[in-house]
Amino acid sequence: MSEALDALEASLPFETNGKTPETNSSKSSITVSKPIPYTFDLGNLLVNDANPLPPNPSQAHLSATARDCAQALINQLLTTCPITSSSDGVLMTLPPPSTPLPREKPLPPEKEKTKWEKFAAKKGIKDKKKEGKMVFDEETQEWVPKWGYKGRNKDGEGDWIVEVDEKKEKKEAKGNEVGVGGEGRRERKEKVRRNERSQRTNERRGRKKDGGGG
Repeated sequence: MSEALDALEASLPFETNGKTPETNSSKSSITVSKPIPYTFDLGNLLVNDANPLPPNPSQAHLSATARDCAQALINQLLTTCPITSSSDGVLMTLPPPSTPLPREKPLPPEKEKTKWEKFAAKKGIKDKKKEGKMVFDEETQEWVPKWGYKGRNKDGEGDWIVEVDEKKEKKEAKGNEVGVGGEGRRERKEKVRRNERSQRTNERRGRKKDGGGG
């Protein structure tokens, strides 16, 4: 491990202590000393230099200052972060970032309330707590689905004898209704069709409101 660190440090071609490339004729030291110590956010690979610059600094002075910051950051990483060696090479584990950064993208716009949500807010109607998909059947003493295969919404459809409603029987005689055994299934399918029509209507209304046309 020490050999890997020595090789990494030896490969850093940095000057030191504010000296410019013109004044450094030999290999630079890796020690950086400043009147005001640096502060670091290693999780973001960030170093903060509070030392003031002179008025109208030269390009050489700016380059030397940037070099010192980079050298100090590398020194801090090598001395404080865990370093491990693996088949992929030498790996360094960074700490969590401590400096909040701005979002890459703006906040998404607030979702417009639906017609029902506006009506519920106006009338003070609160959403019911969502329940599970299973319900306990007192007759069979088992948990069964509310909907779908063997669901409670299909109770009575498989009964071999059904109590007849006189009004519905009269309608059936006129040819306006199906048989009693299929009454529950017919009503359930009709409810599904009504929901689908309502959904398509809401979608068209939403597209028109967004300017997309109908």
